[in-house]
Amino acid sequence: MAHLLHIDSSPRGERSHSRRLTREFVELWKQTHPNDLVTYRDLGRNPVPHVDEPWIAAAFTPPEQRTPELWESINTSNQLVDEFLAADLYIIGVPMYNFSVTSTFKAYIDQIVRPGRTFAFQPENAINPYKPLVLGKKMFVITARGGSGFGTGEYNEKINFQDPYLRAIFGFIGITDITFIHVENVELGEPSLAQSIANARSQMTQLVG
Repeated sequence: MAHLLHIDSSPRGERSHSRRLTREFVELWKQTHPNDLVTYRDLGRNPVPHVDEPWIAAAFTPPEQRTPELWESINTSNQLVDEFLAADLYIIGVPMYNFSVTSTFKAYIDQIVRPGRTFAFQPENAINPYKPLVLGKKMFVITARGGSGFGTGEYNEKINFQDPYLRAIFGFIGITDITFIHVENVELGEPSLAQSIANARSQMTQLVG
């Protein structure tokens, strides 16, 4: 039995394409893997706090030296990291905002990319002092984009800071097995959008199967 962490980050409700498709993906997954456990987190409707100065002080203070106040300042982060590490695979909905990710999802990333929790800092290794700690996981990312042409060699590749960033930051903590499912042409509407959604659904069926 596997544990799936389902995350939505769109601030939109039922009009959100990424939300609808992550929900469909999880439904498909549960049909094929009925015994798997699913945990859901909605960052769009329930955003997590941004990193602040007490958080930084706590994260970079050895656990045995933290005061009760420091422990309280990273309590939310600890809960998020525990939840993240408990999962075996992830399905994440991430709309493209200004060619990158939503601020809600960036705040989440800042909460879970933690020294001593999801990566280790080893200063004695001068070549690469960072060691990933989240290994053996699989991630599916469903994006929703207003336009298109963001792929390798395409006309908008240079302004695509979404999937390269997600590959880099999750790869930094050890998750390198990442599959992207893109819904594009949201702003163009039909028929381009309908075709993109159909392609995404076909890809999801193949991946789950």
